[in-house]
Amino acid sequence: MSAAGATPACTETLIWARETDSQGRLGRLVDVLELLGPVVVAFSGGADSTFLAVVATRVLGRDLVHCVTADSASLAPEELADCKALAAEWGLRWSALATSELEDPSYVANGLDRCYHCKSELMTTLGPVAVDEGGTVVLGVNLDDLGDHRPGQSAAAERGAAFPLVDAGLTKSDVRALSRILGLRTWDKPAAACLASRVPHGTAVSAELLGQVARAESALRRLGFQSLRVRHYGDTARLEVELADLSRVVELRERVVGAVHGAGYRYVTVDLEGLRSGNVARAALDDERARGASPGASPTAVSASVSLLGTRR
Repeated sequence: MSAAGATPACTETLIWARETDSQGRLGRLVDVLELLGPVVVAFSGGADSTFLAVVATRVLGRDLVHCVTADSASLAPEELADCKALAAEWGLRWSALATSELEDPSYVANGLDRCYHCKSELMTTLGPVAVDEGGTVVLGVNLDDLGDHRPGQSAAAERGAAFPLVDAGLTKSDVRALSRILGLRTWDKPAAACLASRVPHGTAVSAELLGQVARAESALRRLGFQSLRVRHYGDTARLEVELADLSRVVELRERVVGAVHGAGYRYVTVDLEGLRSGNVARAALDDERARGASPGASPTAVSASVSLLGTRR
């Protein structure tokens, strides 16, 4: 591999990884990236985009790979900070660019196509960067993502984005396994969807609302809950944590309640089914199929939770 900017140490790491990976998965990704040439990586700091950014930088060289994080109200502050840290750890050429999806009424309306409008804005921001650098915008979409309801993928593809992990035939488990081989600390990082995913479809999204969710989740992380979602239902917060953490929520009830109250919620409930990524979107899709109408905030989602405040009269 003689890509500009590659270092001997990086080349040795890739050779070792290829030898370790008997299935040739990393080799397929290397081939895809070499065919693409210069790329602009949509870098969220998650397992997929970090793996893609690091491998692309090693294959093509730092000068030909620009990792860009979309800085918006829907990105948790901790995630933006982690993107910066990961870029420093791995020598990535990185920048954060502000996006303006909250200026788009179609995004704010928060319909089932919200992700479409979000990715359209992402491409509006990253597209000119790719043009200036003679490259292609690439997203960390893997094969497993193709089966989900993700209209954002369509928006990105329509605007010319490429999905190297898909082209290389890599699944989520492949990405995590290869990330571990390469020594990436993101190999087991929990998925962290954008903050807008905490809001039931049909409820308008605003910077203030997303900030409220972000404050609640940040406060809970300071209590030691790393994998969580704070679902927003007006003045009610529905907490989702890993099943193994449910007992800790009860043990720390007063501190949990105080943390969420501090973010501006009046009622605090916990979902006994635990953390289920994407369940708000799935519920909305189920409602739409059942009723043939656009879903709004589902009252059953709140009533199925247990209040952490106890019985109040």
